[in-house]
Amino acid sequence: MIREALLYDKLEGEKVRCNTCPRHCVLGEGQKGFCFTRQNQGGRLFTLIYGEVASRSVNPIEKKPVFHFYPGSRWLSLGALGCNFRCPGCQNWELSHAKGGAAEYISPQDLVSLAKKYGCLGISWTFNEPTIWLEYTLDGAKLAKEQGLYTNYVTNGYITREALDTIGPYLDVFRVDP
Repeated sequence: MIREALLYDKLEGEKVRCNTCPRHCVLGEGQKGFCFTRQNQGGRLFTLIYGEVASRSVNPIEKKPVFHFYPGSRWLSLGALGCNFRCPGCQNWELSHAKGGAAEYISPQDLVSLAKKYGCLGISWTFNEPTIWLEYTLDGAKLAKEQGLYTNYVTNGYITREALDTIGPYLDVFRVDP
């Protein structure tokens, strides 16, 4: 689903600057950012992957890897396509290096319902870099917190202060795992 991005600046000549990660991609009309998930459309920045889940599973928190936050608990783990890194040894390169592909739309409301249905203690955005999925993870995290679920970012840590200040209040765990 396409949705207007939260963090960007409008520049001269219909260009935009993304402020989600420290790359601060400057994009002309029709251009996509380094992550392949954000695009300038008519002088506005849009996320192209809102709610587009490319991978999901239920995992123990230790697989995140987090060992001292509710050990043994089950978490709904989700990933999208794209990343703001190009690590040659990435274990999830099929997702993180993808420039598009098959994904299943899951609304933030359905995301929370799935976590509860599977008896999960929380939701973990993982497999690829969750920062590039900011708008969706933010909406999902807000709903999760309202419903008593915990939230987790498994991240490479390449996030702007503005993005961290936006999502941070809604995260219980922020695991840097490059």
